[in-house]
Amino acid sequence: MKFVLAPDKFKGSLTGLEFCEAVEEGIRQVFPTAVIIKKPLADGGDGTMEVVKDYLNAHEIKVQVKDPLFRDINATYLFSKRRKIAFIEMSEASGHRLLKRAELSCMDTTSLGTGQLIMDALDRGAHEIVLGIGGSATNDGGMGMAHALGYRFLDHNGNTINPIGGNLEKVKRIVSDTLHKGLSQAKVRVACDVDNPFYGPNGAAYVYGPQKGATVEEVVFLDKGLRTFSAAIKNHFGLDVQHIPGAGAAGGLGGGAMAFLNASLISGIGFIKEIADFDAVIRDANWIITGEGKLDSQTLSGKTIAGVLESATRQRTDVAAICGIIDLSIAEQETLGITYATSILRNFQTLEEAMGSSYENLVIATFNFCKILKKDMSLY
Repeated sequence: MKFVLAPDKFKGSLTGLEFCEAVEEGIRQVFPTAVIIKKPLADGGDGTMEVVKDYLNAHEIKVQVKDPLFRDINATYLFSKRRKIAFIEMSEASGHRLLKRAELSCMDTTSLGTGQLIMDALDRGAHEIVLGIGGSATNDGGMGMAHALGYRFLDHNGNTINPIGGNLEKVKRIVSDTLHKGLSQAKVRVACDVDNPFYGPNGAAYVYGPQKGATVEEVVFLDKGLRTFSAAIKNHFGLDVQHIPGAGAAGGLGGGAMAFLNASLISGIGFIKEIADFDAVIRDANWIITGEGKLDSQTLSGKTIAGVLESATRQRTDVAAICGIIDLSIAEQETLGITYATSILRNFQTLEEAMGSSYENLVIATFNFCKILKKDMSLY
């Protein structure tokens, strides 16, 4: 028997590797000689850096940059010296998690620190940069990021504008005569699993602004600013970011990255599967065992398990999902293509109790799953 273990983390409870260790423990009690391959995955959100570090054999680089409110902080990114690839999580420098609740205000925040991380990677000779853009605290269209790399944004008087969300509507002209010399030679990919447009009812300001401290009036103002900024981008680059799905991700940084970095948008889980050589690893597997904290209808939207199922379906490999909570109908489970699904919750546990006993519960759930498999070894 060959099992490939390919989970996301159980947020606040288990890392992907801890999931693999627990599942292996359960498998070995039933199939002691099974071939078990551990391939923890992620979807580009929080926790992706830990997974990428192992697959790229990368080192952590710590740099002093500006946080979303222009304060000095130390932020970390990954760099593989051998492969000349950098992996940068926007949330490290420009993330929601860096601010207290009372500080949230995407009128005043900037993505400048993210640009400073990119600049440091270019200084180190990065030929490829992968940028994860989940968890941002900004709505500046990527203006701060671009400013760090040498772009200047001018108002109608020719004055340089401070790169914050509240100043988007002042941008009349973009100047690019002092860009970082490594920018034109680097391939940039942005891990993005949403398809929001740059502006409008489904755009960056309306959908994500309220989560980042914007009032109703500020959302309207920011959306107007994104429209103005989009026009400036189109005038400078000839690129209409509004018609590119995903441009509104991370407060418009998705579109800004395409304009200022000539970036392409990629699936977060797709990138992780690529560096993990996932499709090759599962080729002759009997089962893939995956899992995450909560399995629900959102799993269909770019999440880790959706990526696992995409690969498994192509190779007709059975998938077992062992999760903290499962909130799927039979029809949804069939649509996803999951062969077996179970929750690890036991004995009417509270959420706190369940999170504290996740490892033990996962071992038991895996053991019970494997006992079922063993009943009919003729399948294999």
